[in-house]
Amino acid sequence: MKLPLQITVRDIPQSDALEAAIREKAEKLDLFYPHIMACRVVVEMPAKHKHKGKEFTVRIDLTVPGSEIVINRDHHVDVYVALRDAFDVAKRQLEDYARRQRGEIKAHEMENHGRVLSLFPEEGYGFIEAPDGRELYFSAENVVHPAFQQLESGMPVSYLEEAASEGPQAKRVSAAL
Repeated sequence: MKLPLQITVRDIPQSDALEAAIREKAEKLDLFYPHIMACRVVVEMPAKHKHKGKEFTVRIDLTVPGSEIVINRDHHVDVYVALRDAFDVAKRQLEDYARRQRGEIKAHEMENHGRVLSLFPEEGYGFIEAPDGRELYFSAENVVHPAFQQLESGMPVSYLEEAASEGPQAKRVSAAL
């Protein structure tokens, strides 16, 4: 890290083991993403959670080029579990930040359009005719809107196509608007 690690412990006794665990996890973040400019970690036991028992919270503030990443939602009765969970979230957020920096964008599945070809309500499945004439199986569990029982033959639908061992299938089936 370019700037030193700042550790603050509130409302709990200072512990060399806790500080060593924080330093170790911060070093791992620095190895994972070496452009971290500052890391501030606050470990505390807020008084407002007395009805739930004693829970520790961990707040991590990471300063990275052009942004700041803040993690402040991990609570647990074990301070080391709260610390682990908070640093896991920090690593995931650093991964997302690094992807955005590199210009990588998540590719979303393409939504297809077709029409309900046939329904078998007693068995809970049906078939959709794709624009190219192929038939795609779908089950009642894959219908998003309206309910499977409300679908009718010939109804236009949108869906995502998925390859299965039995052949192409439709998932996230919904009535086309």
